[in-house]
Amino acid sequence: MVKVMANLDEIDVRILRCLREDGRQSINDLSEAVGLSATPVARRVKQLEASGVIKGYCALIDEEKLGFDVSVFVSVQLDKQVDNALATFERAIQSMPEVVDCWLMTGNRDYLLKIVTSGLSGFERFLVGRLTKIEGVASIESSIPLRRVKAGLSRQP
Repeated sequence: MVKVMANLDEIDVRILRCLREDGRQSINDLSEAVGLSATPVARRVKQLEASGVIKGYCALIDEEKLGFDVSVFVSVQLDKQVDNALATFERAIQSMPEVVDCWLMTGNRDYLLKIVTSGLSGFERFLVGRLTKIEGVASIESSIPLRRVKAGLSRQP
């Protein structure tokens, strides 16, 4: 990653900032915003994609408008921290749409999950009916956020 960062110039950084704000803008709009003609901007975007700096594009979906109005952060500790136990847990989590984010962690807990459900009863059904049933789960700690203070998908260059 350090090598890739060393190869980015100010125009690449401006391109990334513009795309972070609106990933659907045209090459022409992007070229106007960064002060470079369309052909070199298109070439730079392709290079940023090919190098993996730009990993993809997506739509930001308002979960609440779809009826998923409860987010819960859940810390999970497994009974064993061996490869098989980690793999079993990670495989199980992949098939659960309620889990929108899952991180393997250092410290007292093994995983941190962001769970999104419709209502607290939906979270209870998920917790009791699915998460606690995964083989190897030793303990679970839940935290319900009151409000989001800052949001972002990636660190700004």
